[in-house]
Amino acid sequence: MSAEDCTHDCSTCGEDCAERSGIVKEELFPGASVKKVYAVVSGKGGVGKSLVTSLMASEMQRRGYQAAVLDADITGPSIPKAFGINQHATATEDYLFPNYSTSGIQVMSTNLIIENQTDPVVWRGPVIAGVVTQFWNQVMWQDVDFMFVDMPPGTGDVPLTVFQSLPVDGIIIVTSPQDLVSMIVEKAVNMAAMLNIPVFGIVENMSYFKCPDCGKEHHIFGDSKVDEVAAKFQIPNVAKMPIDSVYATMVDAGEVEHIPAEFLAPIADALESVEFPTE
Repeated sequence: MSAEDCTHDCSTCGEDCAERSGIVKEELFPGASVKKVYAVVSGKGGVGKSLVTSLMASEMQRRGYQAAVLDADITGPSIPKAFGINQHATATEDYLFPNYSTSGIQVMSTNLIIENQTDPVVWRGPVIAGVVTQFWNQVMWQDVDFMFVDMPPGTGDVPLTVFQSLPVDGIIIVTSPQDLVSMIVEKAVNMAAMLNIPVFGIVENMSYFKCPDCGKEHHIFGDSKVDEVAAKFQIPNVAKMPIDSVYATMVDAGEVEHIPAEFLAPIADALESVEFPTE
């Protein structure tokens, strides 16, 4: 049975899927609170997932919500540097405290718990997946409205752990204008469908370059394909992110939360339209 044919009535089905297996979501640490969780994913690396994750959190924080980032890219963590966070996370005997950015965004990442930020994380898959789970259930997340999970590329151990263990409300796919985009997006869409998680939006990074002199938009990596891909996979919310050297400069300086991100407004508006769960 395909994911789209699923009726979610397991009594009539013999498939051995994630829903039928009775996977139990991990509970937060007592006293912690997270209302909504969105995973930022891509079928390949280098498309800007960490940047989009950081910008989404920053935009929701600007709108008056409490935002948080769980950095699930355990072996390639970049979130703390983007936010200019250099201090180690603090802890009690039972749980960790998230670090805070300048504007108050809560952050947890491998680089906040290892001795030196440049130390390589040479861990096997099960250990990495376990750390991701601990970042959810052993961190004292404080009254978080929107949590964004920065995922590693692909559809391996960590994405599976996040989708099965965390109460993910939806995924945001990050892509680029090249021809292979449709295939890469389809992998992410299919994995989300298998695990019964909705695709909430798609961001095309490096969509165009706007000339500072004449204002004309140039499609350096080819014409945008995001509208076509979104229509094909029925992805409701679309954002086109330009190439801008200022972004790289500000990220390197730890000032990602000060980058204006009007292009993400369609997705941010859609997030605001979803009701929070009742207590």
